[in-house]
Amino acid sequence: MRDDLVQATSMLAMGELAVYPTDTVYGLGADAIAADAVERVYDLKGRSRDDPLSMAVPDVEEALEHVTATEREEAFMREFLPGPVTVVLERQDHVPDALTAGRDRVGIRIPDHDLALDLLSEFAPITATSANRSGAANATHPDELDDAIREGVGAVVDGGELPGGESTVVDPGNDEIHRRGRGADEVEQWLAEH
Repeated sequence: MRDDLVQATSMLAMGELAVYPTDTVYGLGADAIAADAVERVYDLKGRSRDDPLSMAVPDVEEALEHVTATEREEAFMREFLPGPVTVVLERQDHVPDALTAGRDRVGIRIPDHDLALDLLSEFAPITATSANRSGAANATHPDELDDAIREGVGAVVDGGELPGGESTVVDPGNDEIHRRGRGADEVEQWLAEH
């Protein structure tokens, strides 16, 4: 395994933060089930505690360990994940309030990026949020990471230049697209047909 992946896995296991590549932009990862690690993500980003974070997992099977999904919601996940889609589902009780801002639903992300999936196969779930200060531009290359972000993490997994854009955020249980990003038209079509 690559040195930066080993380092990131080790940092995440110790409750520290790591930057990792996704199929859109660089993400900021922490143990998504450890409330104190999640709090560090909010602090480093300067993000409002009222603004929930999503979690990244390596596959749908792992997602189902953290959420309760209907057959239709699971079918939706299997259709669109991995990919640039965040699926909002009912969280299980062990998912901390810190991650969801106290809400009963959580966003699930499975990035379609080999390095992200390698990391997630070693340590998951982790937070899925852009590796930037709140309100600042997203980083599509490690050179674009803010100094405060770079200094606040224990590892950066370098995936080179990323495509950019945002994931489409969708709640398939309520037929609701919260944010139109990559693949939004296909998501909308699936919801209409199913």
